[in-house]
Amino acid sequence: MSDRLDMAVVDAMHGALRRELRHIADVTARSDPDPRHVLRTSPGWELFKRALRAHHSAEDDALWPPLRRALRGRPYDLTRLEAIEAEHATLAALVTAIDDALSCSAPVPATGPDLFGVLTGSLVTGLAGHLGHEEDAVFPLVQVVLGEEQWEHFGRTHAERIGPHAALLLPWLLDGADERAATAVLARMPEPDRRAYRERWRPAYAELDRWSPRPAAPV
Repeated sequence: MSDRLDMAVVDAMHGALRRELRHIADVTARSDPDPRHVLRTSPGWELFKRALRAHHSAEDDALWPPLRRALRGRPYDLTRLEAIEAEHATLAALVTAIDDALSCSAPVPATGPDLFGVLTGSLVTGLAGHLGHEEDAVFPLVQVVLGEEQWEHFGRTHAERIGPHAALLLPWLLDGADERAATAVLARMPEPDRRAYRERWRPAYAELDRWSPRPAAPV
């Protein structure tokens, strides 16, 4: 049976985030090149953070509030939603902690390589678990209790959060997405952005090596 609400945009974002988690896990599993230098200087980490922030802020502002109202009187289901919201906060704190570690040029007890590996490993494991948790525990509730208008509002908000960085985030989001997801994502973008995506943004993104760092400065 097909979903009542079209989840193509969320599916595309979750797929893109999982794709980048694999890159982060691969980068941080190696000692050469220095994984902190890779994350600090390559485009991939900044793109990942922007996308995650856009996705989670759209959910926090435009999806969870109407879902909470629709679940009034259903304490067990509200607890599921509260767990998801807590995971958002934890993941945001992990990203901030990783950035703090990246800002230090020399290993020190608070931000040395061991702690950095713990932080990035926690992000990879935590976000992968969170995405699955949303898909298994919360999105089925969305399908049952939210209306089309509420879901469309979330879709528009999601597109608006991507908008300021659409030249990079739109091709990033659609990298590897199937035709159905690409069509659904592009349908929510303004026509000038769709045209720019086809003519300029996608070709430029194809030339971008997201996870290659800049050369380290001479010591």
